Amino acid sequence: MIKRISLALGVAVVGFATLVVSRPSAYRTERAMPIAAPAEIPFALVNDPHRWRLWSPWDAVDPGMKRHFDGPIAGPDAVYTWSGNARAGKGRMTVLESRPYEFIRVRFERLAPRPSTSTLDFTFQPTAEGVLLRWSQEGQLSWLDRARSLFTDLEARRGEELEQGLKALVAVSETEVNNRRERDALIKARSEEKAQQAPPPP
Repeated sequence: MIKRISLALGVAVVGFATLVVSRPSAYRTERAMPIAAPAEIPFALVNDPHRWRLWSPWDAVDPGMKRHFDGPIAGPDAVYTWSGNARAGKGRMTVLESRPYEFIRVRFERLAPRPSTSTLDFTFQPTAEGVLLRWSQEGQLSWLDRARSLFTDLEARRGEELEQGLKALVAVSETEVNNRRERDALIKARSEEKAQQAPPPP
């Protein structure tokens, strides 16, 4: 009886391992969202790691986490490292490529709690109303992640994070557009008021 149970368990383990190995070892998740703002505004929010705290879904997990920056303020070789609570963990982000108002590529490294490395691509496509921002994430799945994918929709979970970040980018970008309009209108009104108050030429 013990031998039969051991044999059955062995077969089950081998079968499960075979099933896990058959799962895809790489992933790619993409989401897109229109933004009613010129491309320069969301581009600057992504290109400058200092401004990720305004919209990043991972920064929102722990607003009090420690942040450190190296290299240029923005663009290629700008580096952002963080250390936070159990959910935020530790990680490092490096801007690899940056083409103004068109494309940004970032290497995203999680060091804890589960080490992983992925590539984040941001593509800015002009539209009549502003810009369509596409955000993709791709990388390799560990054996454990491939096992988890049998029971959890990891793609949907990653997609939710990207959508959360895109919604925040929309909000911050469109708020900036409104602020600029209000500022320009105020400057124009003050200029017209000064012109009306100015004494007529002799």
